[in-house]
Amino acid sequence: MGSVRRIILLAFLATVVLSAAGGLEAAPAELGLVTGGERGTYYQFGLDVQRLLKQDTSGLALNVYPSKGSVENIYAVFQRPGAQMGIVQSDVLAFVFRIQSDPVLRRIARKVKMVFPLYNEEIHILGRKGISDFDDLADRRVAIGREGSGTYLTARILLKMADIAPRETVLIDTDEALAELKAGRIDAMFYVAGYPVKLFREKVATEDGLALVPILNKTVLEFYERGEIPAGTYGWQPTAVTTAAIKAVLVSFDFRRADCDNVGRFAQAVSRGMDWLVTNGHPKWKAVDLEYPLRGWEQYDCVRKYLGKPASPSVRQASENPVMDAIKEALGN
Repeated sequence: MGSVRRIILLAFLATVVLSAAGGLEAAPAELGLVTGGERGTYYQFGLDVQRLLKQDTSGLALNVYPSKGSVENIYAVFQRPGAQMGIVQSDVLAFVFRIQSDPVLRRIARKVKMVFPLYNEEIHILGRKGISDFDDLADRRVAIGREGSGTYLTARILLKMADIAPRETVLIDTDEALAELKAGRIDAMFYVAGYPVKLFREKVATEDGLALVPILNKTVLEFYERGEIPAGTYGWQPTAVTTAAIKAVLVSFDFRRADCDNVGRFAQAVSRGMDWLVTNGHPKWKAVDLEYPLRGWEQYDCVRKYLGKPASPSVRQASENPVMDAIKEALGN
């Protein structure tokens, strides 16, 4: 009888062990995505993909983290545990290589690769009436965003590229900048975001006496896409405004081994789930073209492998490719 009991006990233990092993095998691989402010589009995009993966068969789970901006995200994909991907503005490499002086950040940026291009973000410059053009920001007090944010780095590039010297550049968040602008303590503010910007829709009125400032500068529009904010995008905006636009980019570090494969599988799941994201996610998913040829960026070879694309041709480092060379010439350094 004792031997029978032993056999039953051993069979039970074997079942428990096999069930536990099966559970471990079924556990999803976790990836992390650093985005932006919790009220912004980057963060919402992350949550959308997180929902997609929960009902996808890829065996991946996504953790979504808010952040303070593009420069922080470049650091994060390199050194933050469990954060393999981030969303940045496409001009972040130009900022790092031509303006940012941190040598560590430059070394990191050389190993940053594109997973996918996302959508265009328009450069909004909101100013007091009487500022007719971007070039009129010379000798004005201008808010350019918090240091390290996407708005900050784009504003720095544009002002340097166009050789425009404001009397003072004020490093404050967009909400505070709008309050300062309404109070007359600054003349204009930058805000880089895909229209319509909720802040400008809800917190700006005709009686505030403010207007969007067009960007017509030839040098700027040689390196940034020409964009337009259509008439009526905001209730106080009667005419269309020409501006420049920047592509948001999903990036990763040049990982090898498991992270390389997991990022590749992630890209495969996003590509496969685009119809679901367009239907169920943020409206900006409708503007996403995963095949858009983004100058100055090389798609991660781990992504190309899982999408069934041929290996990308050998390219120079991001700091040395033709687009960056052109920006270097424009910035004069």
